[in-house]
Amino acid sequence: MSTSRKPTCDFEEWIVREFADGGSFTALIVLVQIAETKVAPLCSTYLNVIGEEVEWSEMTVLFAGAGADWNGAAFFPLRGSDGSPLDNPTARLRLQELEGRVNESKLVLNEGHFFDNWGRQLKIEEVELQ
Repeated sequence: MSTSRKPTCDFEEWIVREFADGGSFTALIVLVQIAETKVAPLCSTYLNVIGEEVEWSEMTVLFAGAGADWNGAAFFPLRGSDGSPLDNPTARLRLQELEGRVNESKLVLNEGHFFDNWGRQLKIEEVELQ
């Protein structure tokens, strides 16, 4: 974000903090569909974040290209052993591992930074179906 612009949502506040904490990183991203008592993974990707000037509106435009009717996105920031973004083969492998974990338990989404389609922070809670 430029110094003249304040974050407008939880996502933008998070990305500024994450970048300030460690610089550039790779974000593994899982898009989901959230219903009343169910969360369904739709698709996933990764991207390298090399600055804090990322706006939620830009992310939603990017996600529109996924062709999925999403209303939640979880971001998992990762850095290599040298503190830099991951290389492509490593990022693909880590994304595949994450997909498996999310398919086993949707609560894994809470290990990342989970946002609704307005960029507001979310948390998944277990519910007991009657």
